[in-house]
Amino acid sequence: MPWKEFTHMSQRREFVSLAMDEGTNLRRLCRCYGIAPKTGYKWIQRFREGGVVALADRSRRPKTTPRRTLETIEQAILHVRQDHPAWGARKIRAYLQRKTALSLPAPSTITTILDRYGYLNPEEACKHRPWQRFVADAPNVLWQMDFKGDFPLPHGRCYPLTLLDDHSRFNLALRACPNQTEDIVQAELRSIFRRYGLPRTFLFDNGPPWGSANLGHPYTRLTTWLIRLGIRVSHARPRHPQTLGKDERFHRSLQAEVIASTNFQDLSDCQQHFDRWRTIYNFERPHEALGLAVPASSYSLSNREYPEPLPPIEYGPEALVRKVQAKGEISFRNRVFKIGRAFQGYPVALYPTTTDGTFDVFFCHQKVAQINLKEYNNQP
Repeated sequence: MPWKEFTHMSQRREFVSLAMDEGTNLRRLCRCYGIAPKTGYKWIQRFREGGVVALADRSRRPKTTPRRTLETIEQAILHVRQDHPAWGARKIRAYLQRKTALSLPAPSTITTILDRYGYLNPEEACKHRPWQRFVADAPNVLWQMDFKGDFPLPHGRCYPLTLLDDHSRFNLALRACPNQTEDIVQAELRSIFRRYGLPRTFLFDNGPPWGSANLGHPYTRLTTWLIRLGIRVSHARPRHPQTLGKDERFHRSLQAEVIASTNFQDLSDCQQHFDRWRTIYNFERPHEALGLAVPASSYSLSNREYPEPLPPIEYGPEALVRKVQAKGEISFRNRVFKIGRAFQGYPVALYPTTTDGTFDVFFCHQKVAQINLKEYNNQP
């Protein structure tokens, strides 16, 4: 299967980035990207010989540049700023260090240059203040997924769907969607899982299609599917958007660097702009939380492959198994308890806790509810 023409450079770049990671199964990686191993090895060799520019079709650029004058350095700085108006001095310097052989000034000097040419907005600068967050200790330990706020198009609206690896900040998906339905999200996730593998944990907010307005039963059919795949599902604390802080920060960058400055024609046009920026974000844009490295430098494929047929639901001999009925209820010890409609038709397992009369309810590997026989009050 050949590379798609529009995305061939970004696909090649992402492929070789993952291929260079120690321990990568190259034949599996080739399958994920739909190419023959011979083609994969060809692009790896080209990248080793000539870097990113060697991935273009017979295109060659010099690896280094001759000594530049101060004016040339300034023009290079201003050119990057024009292409990326939301980037500050440290990002611009880190970007140029990887792209050129120029002897670059300190970030403070770059800030002075930007100020001198009228590229600084003091009010905007005050908004960018770093703060400490939890960081997963390895790629694919935790993924964050959310819809960015939608915006109007000449016909319809765009709902940007975003997916970020917590450890590396690598963007696994940026899709221009016509709505926020479960079917669209699930189809996108299947594609992502086939390429990158499965995460250990997924973090969502509490809204649809992965959450429920009824916080007592926050699961949906989408999240039950994820749990069946062996993924732990976690929901952010209600009214605490900072729990999804990395994805929220990604949304701010997407808004500042793409959406705010572009007049989109339709969803296809949105997707083309998103694809181009996603490549810049993953492979070119320095990330301050990563010490000005790029996200792709810290990401590697998951070693958990996507199982095409869903694994069977099995529980141990000590489990008290009940089937969830039409209204999301189970019958246990002559009582009826509400578990959640998302589990309708599935078996769940009950395990006694150390508290007398209290049982934890599990769906596959995940605890989804707790029932107390002593507090039972005819729930339905």
